[in-house]
Amino acid sequence: MNRGAGILLSITSLPSKYGIGCFSKSAYDFVDWLKAAGQTYWQILPLGPTSYGDSPYQSFSTYAGNPYFISLEALIEEGVLTEEECGAADLGEMEGTIDYKKLYENRYPLLRRAYERSDISNNPAYIRFVQENGWWLSDYALFMAVKERFGGAPWTEWAQDIRLRWDYAMDFYRRELYFDIEFQQYLQFTFYKQWRALKEYANRQGVRIIGDIPIYVAMDSADAWAHPELFQLDGDNVPTAVAGCPPDGFSAVGQLWGNPLYRWEYHRQTGYDWWMKRLAHCFSLYDVVRIDHFRGFDEYYSIPRGAKTAIDGHWEKGPGMDLFRRMREVLGEKEVIAEDLGYVTDSVRRLVRDSGFPGMKVLEFAFDSRDSGCANDYLPHNYTENCVAYTGTHDNETIRGWFESITEEERRLARAYICDRYTPRQYLHTSFISLIMASRASLCVIPMQDYMGYDNTCRMNQPSTVGINWKWRLKEGELTEELKREIRGIARRYGRLAWQWDDRLDG
Repeated sequence: MNRGAGILLSITSLPSKYGIGCFSKSAYDFVDWLKAAGQTYWQILPLGPTSYGDSPYQSFSTYAGNPYFISLEALIEEGVLTEEECGAADLGEMEGTIDYKKLYENRYPLLRRAYERSDISNNPAYIRFVQENGWWLSDYALFMAVKERFGGAPWTEWAQDIRLRWDYAMDFYRRELYFDIEFQQYLQFTFYKQWRALKEYANRQGVRIIGDIPIYVAMDSADAWAHPELFQLDGDNVPTAVAGCPPDGFSAVGQLWGNPLYRWEYHRQTGYDWWMKRLAHCFSLYDVVRIDHFRGFDEYYSIPRGAKTAIDGHWEKGPGMDLFRRMREVLGEKEVIAEDLGYVTDSVRRLVRDSGFPGMKVLEFAFDSRDSGCANDYLPHNYTENCVAYTGTHDNETIRGWFESITEEERRLARAYICDRYTPRQYLHTSFISLIMASRASLCVIPMQDYMGYDNTCRMNQPSTVGINWKWRLKEGELTEELKREIRGIARRYGRLAWQWDDRLDG
């Protein structure tokens, strides 16, 4: 990566007319805004369809896209919906937040109406999409249609014949739910058409997309249902152990994610075929892929079935470099960011080093009063070029909220490090951003909330909690010309200005 800068903002957080950020005009406007702000990268969160809790890291599919991202404005332009219909739907249009319950109840009927008017079965592009993506789309569309038939219940609670994919049951539901299956395929066709158009536009503007691949898939997913052989499941397809992480700074009892764990020996015997397909799919969607929970490839945390917390888990060996050597053999050299946060051991550091992928540095981790100070890997003067620096991530407090929540001793450490004893707290976010932008890190990615100096009321996610996360979004008019000039000025000051921008325009 060349020296550059980017902004972290979920698609969901874009301002929009219909309740959630999506692939509408506001997304294209944001790309233009990024370019004018001198940014080279837009980092987003996973694009998959979300389940209970609305987390993009718990998706019904590792391949499918979230129908919420489909632009209703584009469907109005196509003539399959009307402005009156969309305007009459209660999509929870309170500015600055997302009402997922209302989206679920009222956005899907609009999408169903669009499908029924689309005559999609006679669309050559749709037919080609279904043929080219059948290797994952067929199972996913059936999975979602059957899930709807069973009232949204997880597949582990379906009738035994379809839960275990007996042939006669598969044939029955494919016939019985033909139009529901076609509807799901229509949603994916529309999602991918709109996403690829947006990404191509961003790339033409000189903005590259950093996408995010969760290491695990959800138990209630088409992947686990269609391919139980990939996971640590028993004869009834019930997990024998699940994923999570041990107690840490986020949670005293650890995090119990509940995802099924991989049968890594099986994956090795197949040449990691499923992983190669998954990674190839991600690289077709994004310019750079951030692999979440990278340490899980070195060792993964295994929690016994039925455990109420992650305290009783233990570490097991993962595939290590074997997987990434195979990736290079099959896919060639690709741009990857290794999310190497959390409890990092020497073997994890060695895996990141051997892979050659840039790791992540998070400024909020740098001023822990229990640490030894100058040896802290997260202090900016210790950054190497081969890393990506952040003030915080989607899992952290905002930089302003963080400074307000740490101890007085830690605040003194942070102020001493930036040689700033007097700036009021509400303005310190710019000092912290400038600190990592001046570092040697090849790339700096700043959450939008941090550039705006927002407190923790605008935090994106608080790990180990449900129902309060993934809701923040921008309001119309918040992406001002003044903020754009400020961000461009910071990028220019520290040699990170996108080459597309003419420096003479900065005065």
